[in-house]
Amino acid sequence: MKPKNTMIFIAGLILLLVFVNMGGHLQAKDSDKSLYITDSSYATMLIPAVDETGEGIVTNLTVQVKLGSGRSLVDINNLFFWVDTQNSIRTAKDVAQKFTGADLKNYDIIYSIVANASAVEGPSAGAAIAIATIAALENKNLKRDAMITGTINPDGSIGKVGDVMAKAAAAKSFNATLFLIPAGQSEQTTNGYEKACKNYLVARTCSSVWMSRSVDVGKEAGIEIVEVSGVKDAMRYLVVE
Repeated sequence: MKPKNTMIFIAGLILLLVFVNMGGHLQAKDSDKSLYITDSSYATMLIPAVDETGEGIVTNLTVQVKLGSGRSLVDINNLFFWVDTQNSIRTAKDVAQKFTGADLKNYDIIYSIVANASAVEGPSAGAAIAIATIAALENKNLKRDAMITGTINPDGSIGKVGDVMAKAAAAKSFNATLFLIPAGQSEQTTNGYEKACKNYLVARTCSSVWMSRSVDVGKEAGIEIVEVSGVKDAMRYLVVE
């Protein structure tokens, strides 16, 4: 083979090797996006909620991801918030897929929620469900002394919820030291009757007066409060490094 032809052959071979290597690398990179796990992975977290009487309680959520066909399976124990929870899970799963870049068509995701109550407000668990799904997909652990409440929106933002004070108290009762809540909800307005008294010379009269007052949730419940506006922000506080 002539020297010139030899050089051309070698250059072509090098280009071919580079192309093959690049293609293999890109394929591995794309594969990595959807293959955070090889068999199964799970994440668990505690979620503060309220029961049908407005009392604060804590539910236990487990999200398991395993090889499958893209199904979402739900195992809910003793709870009557099926429709709300279905919607929250559907949105949370979409958010988790966008956040991780994972292709979920080859995986089944199993959501297990357990609570000692007959009814729980469903939408306020959305943010927690999204974060637990992300953690399961990325095989990351979540902190047990931190909790979150908030709805989940399709763009990954966290929306406002009700009964923040009751949920903060419930989180505190389960030894949580940090409670994440939607932006703008660290102060709550409470309404109720308060006793008001006046002195008239030797007489004292008292009556019940309906009053509204602003309450700092963290101080009232005795727990650190952090406001978060989106899933990415919340993950910084919830994932074990």
